[in-house]
Amino acid sequence: MVKHTGRPGYLQIADDLRSQIRGGSLAPGSPLPSTAQLAERYDASLSVVKMAVGILRNEGLVIGQQGKGVFVRDGDQAAPAGDLAGEVADLRSAVQELSVRLAQVEEQLSTSTTRPAPHNR
Repeated sequence: MVKHTGRPGYLQIADDLRSQIRGGSLAPGSPLPSTAQLAERYDASLSVVKMAVGILRNEGLVIGQQGKGVFVRDGDQAAPAGDLAGEVADLRSAVQELSVRLAQVEEQLSTSTTRPAPHNR
């Protein structure tokens, strides 16, 4: 069950599923419960559960198979950590660039003068 700790529910669910995978109670090759089952188990919405599973996919711990479900990856199938670190660095760089561009746009908007609409009489 998701607790009211201030930490987002999807992160709590991802943490719990991750520890089950690493602890062996969700073995390589085994399916995760369905999204609906996980939502009921954690008393969370389907979208929160999907976000949690998405995190595990991005970490390379699980893999989805169209029409079959989501399965725990075998250790040798996991995505290399170096690739993930590179992706995170690229994302941080993109976010920083977007932040700078947004600040520039906000500055332009705050310094621009607004002209009243002309009255046609």
